[in-house]
Amino acid sequence: MGQFNFIKCDIEDLYIVEPKCLGDSRGYFMETYNYEDFKAAGLGQIFVQDNQSMSKKGVLRGLHFQKNHPQGKLVRVLKGKVYDVAVDIRPDSKTYGKWYGEILSNENKKELYIPAGFAHGFLVLSEEAEFAYKCTDFYHPEDESGIIWNDPDLNIKWPIDKDMELTISEKDIRQQKFCELNK
Repeated sequence: MGQFNFIKCDIEDLYIVEPKCLGDSRGYFMETYNYEDFKAAGLGQIFVQDNQSMSKKGVLRGLHFQKNHPQGKLVRVLKGKVYDVAVDIRPDSKTYGKWYGEILSNENKKELYIPAGFAHGFLVLSEEAEFAYKCTDFYHPEDESGIIWNDPDLNIKWPIDKDMELTISEKDIRQQKFCELNK
């Protein structure tokens, strides 16, 4: 199937995407997204917005989602290394409340396809990381919500080194618990 290897995760509708990378002594080339290949794999969503961020080591962003305008995302790292986490918050899903984590880096070139209805976050493991993602809906600041990153019910196994100093925004420190989502 084209220029990608699509690997189903244990969580329904979540995929690791491995682009085929062509390299030689000059460097490398790869497609990072191709609508036809994704559609053939059952991922025919239309992306409407591309975002990019840069964060320093120890920055933990998330777990974010939009309530009424959920965004599917295709995430990847352009520079550095992150631990990327997706949490299924679709109430009718068989995998509701399950999380999945994957190391994404410029070296492994993996991408993570996160469907709409998931909370998303990441922890920067390298000195800095540039992170890029495509979204299936536009950002609506008034619709933004989240789950606290260290929620005991989710019990996410973040790879936090003992000498790592976390940097978390005030907004993310005040996020709700998973058990409060549908109240």
